[in-house]
Amino acid sequence: MELGKQLVHYRKKMNLSQEELAEKIYVTRQSISNWENDKTYPDIHSLLLLSHIFQVTLDTLVEGDLDTMKTIVQQKDLKQFYTDAKWMLLGVFLTAISGYPLFHYLGWWGALIFLLEWLVTMYFGLKIEKFKKIHDIQTYRQILAITNGETLDAIQIAEERGKYPYQKAFIVLLFTVISVLLGVLASILIRFLF
Repeated sequence: MELGKQLVHYRKKMNLSQEELAEKIYVTRQSISNWENDKTYPDIHSLLLLSHIFQVTLDTLVEGDLDTMKTIVQQKDLKQFYTDAKWMLLGVFLTAISGYPLFHYLGWWGALIFLLEWLVTMYFGLKIEKFKKIHDIQTYRQILAITNGETLDAIQIAEERGKYPYQKAFIVLLFTVISVLLGVLASILIRFLF
């Protein structure tokens, strides 16, 4: 992070000690030290006070840190996306293979458990859709670009938007076929084993 270096530079330029700067923005000397050593990051109120004291814009003060922060946020978002996708796929698999046994052996209680599995799967599916909406990604190629830290140009985005209706229908159909096949396979295995 660059903020620590910026703070040291501007503080020394104004001939201020950490203690004097801390008094001016109503924090402890330890806070200034932590900021300068990149151990913590100041809140927005402190950043505004610092930019006012140093007579620089907020953009100048945090220059270089914005890209780093965006990267950190994107990495956290991607990690959450992968986690949600794994849980959703597990839910689809469990729902597909457990449907028949739950209904067959547990009756209405099985139906309730099945409904619960389905709701959990839908929850993670909706989280994935929310991620896609926030990051304006619709097609598989766009998802791959985002996960690789790349972007698509305007022409590629237009091409992908044209493919979106077909890809979405294909993905839904594929998941349906796989789920039905897993359900049928599970029901056949249950009948032969029990």
